[in-house]
Amino acid sequence: MNEPRRQYGVASAEGAAIDQGLRQYMLGVYNYMALGVAATGVFSMLLAANPALMATIAGGAMKWVLFAGIMGIGFFAPRIIFSGSKGLAHAMFWSYAALWGVLIAPFIFAFQSAGAAADIYRAFFITATVFGSMSLWGYTTKKDLSGWASFLFMATVGLLVAIIVNAIFFQSGMASLITSSLVVLVFSAVTAYETQMIKSLYQEGGSMNDRAAIFGAFALYGSFVTLFIHILNILGIMRSE
Repeated sequence: MNEPRRQYGVASAEGAAIDQGLRQYMLGVYNYMALGVAATGVFSMLLAANPALMATIAGGAMKWVLFAGIMGIGFFAPRIIFSGSKGLAHAMFWSYAALWGVLIAPFIFAFQSAGAAADIYRAFFITATVFGSMSLWGYTTKKDLSGWASFLFMATVGLLVAIIVNAIFFQSGMASLITSSLVVLVFSAVTAYETQMIKSLYQEGGSMNDRAAIFGAFALYGSFVTLFIHILNILGIMRSE
């Protein structure tokens, strides 16, 4: 009579331990990501206070060098985080955040110069709302989102190509508005997918949980910043119309 109760008690205790460990793991992911976003914001604001530097970054080839650096880190970071030293994993994350800060700074400067600083804060609030909602859904849903991976990858590559082509050749405001709107839709889905994927990486007592947390913060940070840039772009285009 007592055996099932003992077994049930053990199972419940194990489940509670897993839930507690998972919550701590995900909290670590979000905290680390938030620190990266905060560091990028502060760094961007400080750089944006130097108009000459902003002109150098925005007007020359430097922005494309920065963009290539971000793409390179985004490609190589996952394997380095899981196979290199923990210190190197941290270095990859903070280098990524710093490069995004430099790339975003001219954008911030342009809005400040146009007297539209309020749009920056509005875009951040909208981004936080969209990101938080989609990440929460990705964490709680019972639906398996792994099937989205191929579509989201192809959509991301297609939008990246469209953005680069428009920036170099057409420089169309309408095309920019359309691509930014699509980016917001796609990366909202990416946020949910990544959250579920990061959650699935957790292993009770696993030795790789700390690295998985850094990787999770890296992935979600990239999605948050991408959403912010394109929501801010949409607000800027709508303001100029």
